[in-house]
Amino acid sequence: MNLAQSQKKQFRTIGHDLHPLVTVAGNGLSETVMTEISRALFDHELIKVKFSVGDRDVKNALIAQMCKTTGATLVQSVGNVALVYSSNPNADPKKSNVER
Repeated sequence: MNLAQSQKKQFRTIGHDLHPLVTVAGNGLSETVMTEISRALFDHELIKVKFSVGDRDVKNALIAQMCKTTGATLVQSVGNVALVYSSNPNADPKKSNVER
């Protein structure tokens, strides 16, 4: 899914106040981590994921794999934190970071 620059800007503004919901560490994108990322994207649509893997190339590969597997779109990556978005038309407005 491609986002327009205006959408990315809006999502970066919203994401500024968010805290990472999931941390990816030494085990990489295990099945349980992917399940949690998918659940968080379904509930919140816009989430931050923290990567504690050390190497920049490994981090970028994990971000690409996560986005491909979940169908999410990378909005921004700063340092060890990635801001990702996945649209959910049936999202609960009380949980969705986009609808608030």
